[in-house]
Amino acid sequence: MKWRGRRKSTNIEDRRGQAAGGFGGGGRGINPMLLVPLFRLLFSKAGLVIVAVLALVFFLTGTNPLALLQQFVGGEPQFAQTTDYQPSPEEQALAEQTAVVLADTEDVWNKIMQGYREPTLVLFSEQVSSACGLASSATGPFYCPGDEKLYIDLSFFSEMEHKLGAAGDFAQAYVVGHEVGHHVQKLTGTMDQVNALRGKLSQAEFNQLMVRVELQADFYAGVWAHHTQRATGFLEPGDLEEALNAASAIGDDRLQKQATGRVVPDSFTHGTSAQRVRWFRKGFETGDVSQGDTFNAVEL
Repeated sequence: MKWRGRRKSTNIEDRRGQAAGGFGGGGRGINPMLLVPLFRLLFSKAGLVIVAVLALVFFLTGTNPLALLQQFVGGEPQFAQTTDYQPSPEEQALAEQTAVVLADTEDVWNKIMQGYREPTLVLFSEQVSSACGLASSATGPFYCPGDEKLYIDLSFFSEMEHKLGAAGDFAQAYVVGHEVGHHVQKLTGTMDQVNALRGKLSQAEFNQLMVRVELQADFYAGVWAHHTQRATGFLEPGDLEEALNAASAIGDDRLQKQATGRVVPDSFTHGTSAQRVRWFRKGFETGDVSQGDTFNAVEL
């Protein structure tokens, strides 16, 4: 994949080497100076009402109530800076490559979507605090709709290569394109519509809905790659196969088979290997966002 010497996105927040602050087992860091007014609020009559409302919000949407409390009393997330953190040359090159891929997604989606709002990509190590709560590297890359940010610990790409057999720079780019696909779903309202159904469907039904969410994000990743290839010719021989291999490697059926030796379709939340490959390929071959309606597709 040709990425060196090309534009890098400035929408990068580098938190590598920072320890994410937390309170009460998760959430965004809280400035200690805010604890006094916070506890006064919690133990007042109004505070009890607020806590009840926040608990309801958490039940319905999964949003971290501590993050909302902090927004109510004011303040910003706090991070402890590890000043001696020095990324290896390989990791730094990977960070620069990721910034180029993010820039490519910006170029594509700004052309496709009117009023596109560019997300921020957060690089972190070990753990990170977001509007969706506290997460560790084990979570893998994720998108948080609460703050419209993508979160990636670059060590995940090493795990992709050595544990899943999904190596290659375009395989890594596919992951970024997929998470940006979730951001597109946030902007189009798809994510809010799906979250509104949480608790109204059985677990198996909601899981199937989540599969369609993930497959559409795969499709959007393919759309991004289609348009970037037409504009820059950045792909090299074997790159497409890298992305297809990565999509296959993280299929629910393959991961379950590796982990437990059996497959439970009702528990799928991301789609099978074949489905993920099919929708990414469809996006890549067509570049047409109108063909990515996974929610009304008869066959996934």
